[in-house]
Amino acid sequence: MKTKIIVIAGPTAVGKTALGIDLAQAFHGEIISGDSQQVYRQLDVGTAKATKKEQCLVKHHLIDVRDVSETYSAFDFVTEAQAAIENIIDQGKVPFIVGGTGLYLQSLIEGYHLGGQVDQEAVLAYRQELEQKSDQALTAMLVDSAIKIPEPNRRRVIRALELAKFGKDLSNKDTAYEVLLIGLTDDRERLYERINDRVDVMLANGLLEEAKWLFDHYPEAQATRAIGYKELFPYFKGEVDLAAATAQLKQNTRRFAKRQLTWFRNRMDVTFYDVSKPDYKAQIIERVEEFLKC
Repeated sequence: MKTKIIVIAGPTAVGKTALGIDLAQAFHGEIISGDSQQVYRQLDVGTAKATKKEQCLVKHHLIDVRDVSETYSAFDFVTEAQAAIENIIDQGKVPFIVGGTGLYLQSLIEGYHLGGQVDQEAVLAYRQELEQKSDQALTAMLVDSAIKIPEPNRRRVIRALELAKFGKDLSNKDTAYEVLLIGLTDDRERLYERINDRVDVMLANGLLEEAKWLFDHYPEAQATRAIGYKELFPYFKGEVDLAAATAQLKQNTRRFAKRQLTWFRNRMDVTFYDVSKPDYKAQIIERVEEFLKC
């Protein structure tokens, strides 16, 4: 029998954290962060972590598990998320994975993990490389490799290329999870307004000080690549004023949200709920109830 997990995905600022807490409270669950940046200690504002108060309402996993000087990969996430899921299930609770890092979520729920003797980090690194390619480029790679697969789609093509590269150690394994994949979305203009407002709130809550600390102490760390920090570095260098840096941060965040939505829509089997609809949360609660009863 597969382990049931509930995944809440969607673009930044759409309301994933609040919904995750509400559902975890309602269904006796715990939350696993599916965000590549919330793993870092001392980076709280720019990564939009659940607040300490929110974390007291529901136990959270995979938040503050790395120092800023350390790296974190999709392989790390899959390994640690699996352990957290097992721990939550052992307590008789429901695992809720909440986040917007598409590669991490997809790698966990579609079975691209563990097994065989191959270097799993190398597999996921190759997969991330393939994900950057167009459908046409992937199809060309398939033809060049003389690989034939029935009813090819993007996910099957990527998997076939992985199998061709890494061999029999990557035998197709059925995922260990039965997944309810919930997506949140909003009208584009409303979402962009939410993003702009969130950036203003972050700045008021200490984002500038947090980014300056990162700039002063760890300017080359992996964590500096995250949207929310690198846009402010030119301001610290005296290259632009704060208004220009803030405008760039808002623009990059809006573009990031668009890429997130594209990923979830094109690469994952997500059922989306529009947060502007007054009954969206009631619909999700009803769906979760049905899923857990089956």
